[in-house]
Amino acid sequence: MTACSTSGADAGSGSAAGGTYTIWDPYPQYDDSSAWVQLLGKCGTDAGVTVKRTGYDTSDLTNKALLAAQQGNSPDVLVVDNPVVSTLAEAGVLTTTDDNKLDTAAIAPNLIAAGQAGGKTYGIPIGANTLALYYNKKVLQAAGVDIAGVTDWASLTAALAKVKAAGKKGITFSAIGTEEGSFQFLPWYWGSGADLRKLDSPQGVSALQLWTDWLKNAYAPNSVINNTQTTSWQEFATGDYAFAENGTWQLGNAKKAGFDYGIIPVPAKAGGTAPAPTGGEFVSVPVQKDAARYATTRKLVQCLTNTDNSYATVTALSYIAPTTSVQDTQVAANPDLKVWVDAVKAAKGRTSDDLGTKYPKISEPLWKAVQAALSGAKSPADALAAAQTTAAAATK
Repeated sequence: MTACSTSGADAGSGSAAGGTYTIWDPYPQYDDSSAWVQLLGKCGTDAGVTVKRTGYDTSDLTNKALLAAQQGNSPDVLVVDNPVVSTLAEAGVLTTTDDNKLDTAAIAPNLIAAGQAGGKTYGIPIGANTLALYYNKKVLQAAGVDIAGVTDWASLTAALAKVKAAGKKGITFSAIGTEEGSFQFLPWYWGSGADLRKLDSPQGVSALQLWTDWLKNAYAPNSVINNTQTTSWQEFATGDYAFAENGTWQLGNAKKAGFDYGIIPVPAKAGGTAPAPTGGEFVSVPVQKDAARYATTRKLVQCLTNTDNSYATVTALSYIAPTTSVQDTQVAANPDLKVWVDAVKAAKGRTSDDLGTKYPKISEPLWKAVQAALSGAKSPADALAAAQTTAAAATK
């Protein structure tokens, strides 16, 4: 096994039967001793081949995948962040699940939608993560807040007011001027009933007004404008904040925080669970010169995604499974995951609604609008009106 190598050479080496099959993934943090890389090796052994695995940073992986396709040197299996699937599909890099006779019937429709474009499916979600609200039980108790009553925007804002009056800090999140900022804003945006195809709708404006008012009333710190999801978590970990919007991936850190915490889904404006954006990757099959390789590649993909092995896969990657049966197994093993399973069931792909490659052209004006409103440069309505003009011109 070769982990974290830097060369894409020999991506298609080996004969169709036996030989070496290459897998590229966006997990350079995992070395040969990790559960993930061990699983890849087992899948190769089961398929009768040797797996050569390379881990790249997410942004680097997309560029390398496009370049490898141009050179006719694509890996056999490509694990990519879900918003990237439509970009690679449009570029002709990926085959479809129909091409490779991969069964997706058990996959949750809201999760597989992120890998669909033009009525075709270009991979299988390996798992998903998403966003929810962590809360500090001690801070809320001292402020006289019953978390059971926090069910919509009005009750959440009222809770923040109580927390501030009690001398503590309200809520922290990431509103940085990057995709992370859009990712964190989307639960509130979608929770208002807004649609990404019309950024300046009254619903969308109400979501940005909510965040703007929180800063104005000091329910959220001005630091959110520059916060990444990591730095916003660090603020919550001080123990001074009542709430933090963050992801499944912080569960381990939450257990180390040193205070009692809980988790609730991000509430929609009028109540219920807001659709949060799905994070997580798709296992996809790039186009190969030698079509005979697809039969073995199919075995590798099935190994990573079938119901029998999915639990091992999502456990290795700290994800929520994309199928109900494996989600039930996860909750039975760890009841703390139930809130995350519920959030994933309500989640939505950023490229869903057939936005595909239009999404990045919408997301950038959106995060710039968030920055403009939170900094006071523009009102929420004016910021989103300018964003809609930019997005409409870019997606014609």
